[in-house]
Amino acid sequence: MTQNESLAPLKLFLFSFYATHTIILSYIPLYLQDLNLSGTEIGWVLAIGPLAALISEPFWGYISDKFKTVKRIVVLLLAILLPVSMVFFNVYSLVLILLFAFLLYFFSAPITAFGDSLSQRRADELHISFGSIRMWGSVGFAGSSLIVGQYLTWSGIENIIWPYLLFGAFALIVAFRLTDAEPAKESVNLKSVKQLFKNGKLMTFLVLIMFITITHRTSDSYIGIYIAELGGTESLVGISWFVGVISEAAIFATAGYWFRKYKTLFFIIAAGLLYTIRWFLFGIIQDPWIVIALQFMHGLTFAVMYLTAFDYITRLIPKVVQGTGHLMFHTVFFGVSGIIGSLMGGSIIDYYDANMLYTILGFFALVGTVSLSIYHLILEKRTA
Repeated sequence: MTQNESLAPLKLFLFSFYATHTIILSYIPLYLQDLNLSGTEIGWVLAIGPLAALISEPFWGYISDKFKTVKRIVVLLLAILLPVSMVFFNVYSLVLILLFAFLLYFFSAPITAFGDSLSQRRADELHISFGSIRMWGSVGFAGSSLIVGQYLTWSGIENIIWPYLLFGAFALIVAFRLTDAEPAKESVNLKSVKQLFKNGKLMTFLVLIMFITITHRTSDSYIGIYIAELGGTESLVGISWFVGVISEAAIFATAGYWFRKYKTLFFIIAAGLLYTIRWFLFGIIQDPWIVIALQFMHGLTFAVMYLTAFDYITRLIPKVVQGTGHLMFHTVFFGVSGIIGSLMGGSIIDYYDANMLYTILGFFALVGTVSLSIYHLILEKRTA
């Protein structure tokens, strides 16, 4: 079997599951707004997802390391996720929406992390760039955002369930053909997991990067409402995500050419600086088409930040708990940051507007960038 043949199921899986992820990330806020939820109530629903991830990702990561499989866990999660999603999209009271949003995210959040973890492990085994595999998730996200945006503009946001089930069912079919990465020879136990929390360099890095990841997750949650406030439609929301994620895919695809030229932390700090500029610009924009034009910066911020930070923490954690460590990083990047960003963003939009929200995000990103620069300088002095 050639390298391309062995990776084909993984690439198809990333493509199809990230296509479902587009629907949750891009259009759920607009769907909830259509159900007449306020900005604060939408913030509660969006925050319940990262809260579920906070619990589920470390749990399923430990189970995966314990039983030395990603494939079987992913199949199980998808098999439960699809019927849960059918209920979520057919309940209308806030209490039931919150309950089933929790379950939806509990089973969906780890799948994204497992896909990235499996991609990193397979890339290491085959000595190729992680980005060359991970880019297929971005392509799926971009294609889905464009197609689903057009579909929802034509059919109405209330029909959001159908593309979700279509892509989700395809992801489940493909998951049966995934190849597990070679497991660690050592057995994982709670003592080895505790070592992650005693790793001072890892913990410090995760705390500092959260100042930036909070801004990313807040924008993910509210950019659809932001574009709608500026007069845009569901179709324009889809186009904005398409532009952003195509730039993300380009960064992932070319990672093998630029990634090793400088130290990893250099790229992380550079991405933080670009995040700062991006959010301050969004804070003053009044035209949705300018937002779309600036979405190319998504690749230069998120893709560079995620790829390099993922590589950085991979080198900080032992292989025996790599699955758990990757999901811990994912929990901070998308979970904890998502809870804070969703709650904060909804309240700010209710009391001010989306432009003010992005100005505040600019200050958060600036604090994170400066803090990571100081962290980098301290490490440089210690190794000098």
